[in-house]
Amino acid sequence: MNIHIEQSTKQMGITAAAAGAQSLRQALDQNNEASIIVATGASQFEMLAALVNAPEIDWTKVTVFHLDEYVGLPESHPASFRRYLRERFTEKLPATPKAFHYVNGETNPNQECTRLDKEISSKTVDVAFIGIGENGHLAFNDPPADFETDQPFLVVTLDEACRRQQFGEGWFPTLDDVPARAISMSIRQILKSRHIICTVPDRRKAEAVHNAVTGPVTPDVPASILQSHENCDLFLDNEAASLLPSKPNT
Repeated sequence: MNIHIEQSTKQMGITAAAAGAQSLRQALDQNNEASIIVATGASQFEMLAALVNAPEIDWTKVTVFHLDEYVGLPESHPASFRRYLRERFTEKLPATPKAFHYVNGETNPNQECTRLDKEISSKTVDVAFIGIGENGHLAFNDPPADFETDQPFLVVTLDEACRRQQFGEGWFPTLDDVPARAISMSIRQILKSRHIICTVPDRRKAEAVHNAVTGPVTPDVPASILQSHENCDLFLDNEAASLLPSKPNT
């Protein structure tokens, strides 16, 4: 795992997007097509804002996979990740992607997992743009996460810490309004990505970052599995890096 620390959240996002865009351009040059994974949430604001403006990317040759979505939440809801991606990513791109496989939480969740499994199983993901939750989760794989399943997408139950994070970020008016279930890309599917760009800002993520980077690889800290990936870049701002024992050079 390569760790990069920036002074500000904005610069963290710009640097992370530039690194991911470079891998994306290389994949396009080599294969004339590419596939990526994009995450949502407050941690991705600055990175996505920079990525949509990255130069020399032919988005018409890029297939995009959506990381996760709440079960039963309509796309019109402010917390919908499909809405988030349309407003902050798809609609801001200079061209329409070759394909965009949104996770539809309004249909039968098991059937949706089957549909998504089929789509992603035929692709090699070149770059995964992800974050880490306050409880150390990757996507909606809360602790203890399933490190063993080969199923690409799962129906999961969200733990209280995860739901409190969503409420605390202002996506829902009350904790009770946060859905209890979601469709999530699995840990092993995320790890199949050739390059992982993990972007994590804010002091509230500092403990999760510390545990993921310095602790053992354990399902109790799902993000710790990133230690095992051969090409993972972790981008932090100063606040998210504040509990690390030493700050590596950027």
